[in-house]
Amino acid sequence: MEVKKNSFLEDFSKEKKSLRFYLLGSLIVLIFSIIGQTPMFFFLPNEMNTYSEGFDIFSSLDKNLLFFLLLLPSVFSFLGLWFVLKQIHFRSLISIITSREKIDFKRFKFAFILWSVISISIFSFEILLNPTDYQLNFNYSKFLILFLISIIMIPVQSVLEELIFRGYLMQGFSVFFKNRIMPLLTTSIIFGFLHILNPEIQKIGYGLLIYYVGTGLFFGIVTLMDEGVELSSGFHVSNNLVASLLVTADWTAFETYSVFKFIGNPYFSKEVLLYVFIIYPLIIFFLSKKYKWPSWKTKIL
Repeated sequence: MEVKKNSFLEDFSKEKKSLRFYLLGSLIVLIFSIIGQTPMFFFLPNEMNTYSEGFDIFSSLDKNLLFFLLLLPSVFSFLGLWFVLKQIHFRSLISIITSREKIDFKRFKFAFILWSVISISIFSFEILLNPTDYQLNFNYSKFLILFLISIIMIPVQSVLEELIFRGYLMQGFSVFFKNRIMPLLTTSIIFGFLHILNPEIQKIGYGLLIYYVGTGLFFGIVTLMDEGVELSSGFHVSNNLVASLLVTADWTAFETYSVFKFIGNPYFSKEVLLYVFIIYPLIIFFLSKKYKWPSWKTKIL
């Protein structure tokens, strides 16, 4: 695939719009997301005393229905992002996807398969080491519905996050900072800390933010070096899809009818450090050789 003359960040900054336009655009996307949350309220119980239990107000909902309702705002946010690009920036959607003339779906597919193999292999090794921490949770009819919801909705949710953080916001912050390293760090930190209210953070501790911020850095570096979000989107979709279908727990953001259920005591695992400091750098090194990424200093700094 041919790359345009302008790079992924510089191309978007040619608009000469200030950061406030990007903040306004982000607010509009948020409003669309809130609109997408309204269907959930039609399924919540009417008893007022239920609300005193916090997140337990969702306990009366079927897990598949709740999973669908939690992912639904992403569809509205996607429409909101498209509206912002068209009406505020007068840009096409592809401008926050890649600097190539066309979207490289082969990159997405490669990253999806690579990360699926890695994550399933690590999980298989984990379940062999600690078999008592997991129980079989498979229910054919419920899993089939989960599978259909996941393969339709999770790509929308995961790609949307990449378009917002590694596309729209990274390009917006590049207009403000006039460099690459600060947009990379800023979007990665925001991405990580947006997960601070996730149930797993409350259960395991704030140390888990190392994983989320580190994952944001990984996706961001891949995006900057490859001049597009195809690879990071493939990784992100794979990560969320495998997680929703393979294993769940009572204290995760998405509790699903997955194949396995974690029943052990939650703790801060060294796996977090393994991903951030070993696996991610090795993948970046591998991708740099495969795609012949040039000039790390220019691309990142």
